[in-house]
Amino acid sequence: MSKQMKRMLIGSMAASGLVAVTAVVDLILGIPYSGSPKFDIPFLIAAGIVIYMGYETLKEST
Repeated sequence: MSKQMKRMLIGSMAASGLVAVTAVVDLILGIPYSGSPKFDIPFLIAAGIVIYMGYETLKEST
């Protein structure tokens, strides 16, 4: 796997991690998006899927 592809995978995993952290903070504290679980739970699921797929791809490529 090329260096650029690894950077893209790590970048997407970092962005998904940021989405997951924001969703958890929103669920717990209601900041920044008023704590609506109907949006936060799907965001957590989607972020988890992207992080898992990125991790598996990195693991498989090395």
